[in-house]
Amino acid sequence: MAVVTSVRDVFRFPDPVNETSARLVAAGVILQTIAFLVFREGWLLAPLAYGFAARVASGPTLSPLGQLVTRFATPAVESRFGVTSRHVPGPPKRFAQAIGLAFAGGAAVAWLTGVTWLTIALLVGLVVAAGLEAVAAVCLGCIAHSAIWGCADCEDLTERLQQAVVRARLGVDEEPVAVG
Repeated sequence: MAVVTSVRDVFRFPDPVNETSARLVAAGVILQTIAFLVFREGWLLAPLAYGFAARVASGPTLSPLGQLVTRFATPAVESRFGVTSRHVPGPPKRFAQAIGLAFAGGAAVAWLTGVTWLTIALLVGLVVAAGLEAVAAVCLGCIAHSAIWGCADCEDLTERLQQAVVRARLGVDEEPVAVG
């Protein structure tokens, strides 16, 4: 286990990011969000918003969900299912976490001010975005990051989105063969 040697180490976002871990964190976000939507307990929004803030600040270092995923869930998935994790650029994933923070934080503020419809709308949007990441490896925040700032390492986003659509239509879990 690595020992943190400085504050800079604590607040360093990983680059590259393990995509399996990102997808499992997204699945955890879905579970947390659905828990709020089912139980309508305001306190459930606190760990959701904190998790996004922690992941924006430090990747998985200060995030309980991030720690659970990187220390236990990802290694278990990789060994159990023989998954070879892909590594993707860190800055777009950090941007995606910041967007998630805006949605979760906005939902918490809306809930605290009694604007229930806005809380629900923001959280449904969060579930949709996290669902795309968890199920199809389509990161909407990464797509937005690439469109705004560009990303030399993100050139495969369009192809991956097309492959996800093909897999969804065919009902296939495997990666389609690249054409061209």
